[in-house]
Amino acid sequence: MKVQAKWVEGYRFIGSNEQGHGLVMDGSGGETRLGNSPMELLLLSLGGCSGIDVVHILKKSRQDVVDCVVEVTGTRADTEPKVFTDIHMVYRVIGNNLSMDKVERAVELSAEKYCSASVMAGKAANITREIFVQEAE
Repeated sequence: MKVQAKWVEGYRFIGSNEQGHGLVMDGSGGETRLGNSPMELLLLSLGGCSGIDVVHILKKSRQDVVDCVVEVTGTRADTEPKVFTDIHMVYRVIGNNLSMDKVERAVELSAEKYCSASVMAGKAANITREIFVQEAE
């Protein structure tokens, strides 16, 4: 796996992978910011990695998932380096006749076994999780 971050201007970089998929990273403050900060991307990585796992596990369990949103909030240290000390993940899983037990198990498997980003972040920060299951309309 290889990625690159190329400086554009100011505090803005374009990140891309070997396939050429890119995104804007911007450490500028205020209204001039045109992308996510690198620390926001860490939180997004956690949400995406775990969300992918949860949907995959539930689909394999024959659960009728129609939507999954993972909200991730991070609290950073007050002093440099301002690492995340606490991370809270909220899973909102929507589907038809979903089993709460299976959703909880999918989140647990993601957190403890499959989501490399979550396991790695858990070595530096306290990660908590909440799960909400909703019937599809």
